[in-house]
Amino acid sequence: MQLVINSFGSYLHKSGNCFVVKRDDRSFEVAAGKVSSILITTAASISTDAIKLALDSNIDIVFLNSYGEPYGRVWHPRLGSTTLIRRRQLEIYDASEGLNLAREWGVKKLDNQIDLLVRLRKAREGRREELDRYISDIEQSKEQMKRLRGTIEARRQDILGLEGKAARSYFEAISLIMPERYRFAGRSRNPARDEFNALLNYGYGVLYSLVERGCIIAGLDPYLGFLHSDSYNKKSLVFDLIEQFRIYVDETVVYLFSRRMVKDEFFEPLEQGVGLSKEGKAALIEALNKRLEETVTYRGRNIKARNTIQMECHRIANSLIRPGEELPEDYDRNVLDLEEGEAETAEDMAGRDMSGAEEGRGCGGR
Repeated sequence: MQLVINSFGSYLHKSGNCFVVKRDDRSFEVAAGKVSSILITTAASISTDAIKLALDSNIDIVFLNSYGEPYGRVWHPRLGSTTLIRRRQLEIYDASEGLNLAREWGVKKLDNQIDLLVRLRKAREGRREELDRYISDIEQSKEQMKRLRGTIEARRQDILGLEGKAARSYFEAISLIMPERYRFAGRSRNPARDEFNALLNYGYGVLYSLVERGCIIAGLDPYLGFLHSDSYNKKSLVFDLIEQFRIYVDETVVYLFSRRMVKDEFFEPLEQGVGLSKEGKAALIEALNKRLEETVTYRGRNIKARNTIQMECHRIANSLIRPGEELPEDYDRNVLDLEEGEAETAEDMAGRDMSGAEEGRGCGGR
């Protein structure tokens, strides 16, 4: 589970082998063994003892700004064996293998977009013709992308152009099926110009932290990407890999709007834009975590959506050092078994605001 600190003035410390979150006269405890990561999204404090407990338990601590973007994190010291993998990342950049990876991720992203629009179309017969047109546009971009050959340097702008064209059709289609008051004019960031993008941006920030975590645990260098530019201090591989997983956030945000679960109090005005309130962040994180706990099919295996991120990072790392070999069926079973044991606690704790926490919730009382 993710332990989310989402209230102003909260204090995270430790008691024995438990994390204790306290605000005013309310507190709750959770055993370190049930926590996979800690997200701190507001003005809160954390003790050095809690940091050490997290490091000793292989738990990363992520700090998010008001847009949901990670601006810092504390990592445990036991990372993957990265030297050979990093060398291979550099070696294949100028080879066809680099383009093959980037193309594979881009095609997967467009496949996900098409699949979501097809599902949305089923319940919206009145919009079928318009949605068909948008779906056709994305399919054309996907087919053009699949035919690209060469190297990343030669084809980068082609891939980015096709992704951008597909994205315009995709978000126009989603805006079309939104409640009229929440329709939007394309993507907007930092800050969002509308409520839909405010939720989307924050969700992408949370997802970014999961993808970065997956890279580092698998031994991939997050700074050595393929498609996105290698600018100073930019984790370009995370930007590459996140594309195929954005669908988890897209589905969550569309679900919140289509089920009319979005409330005015989820948002707050920002200079030249819209941001999420404490209530909006909590609602989004709770809904996203529920989506990530759902079972999906990944390369013939039924696993939780959350685990697809880690497994894909391991698959990529394995393909770099053992070309042509697939991961064995029981690969990283310990990691997946740990995640599977967290399902019941995730619904109770992830995204919970302190005001809704139960007093005296002990480490053994779960």
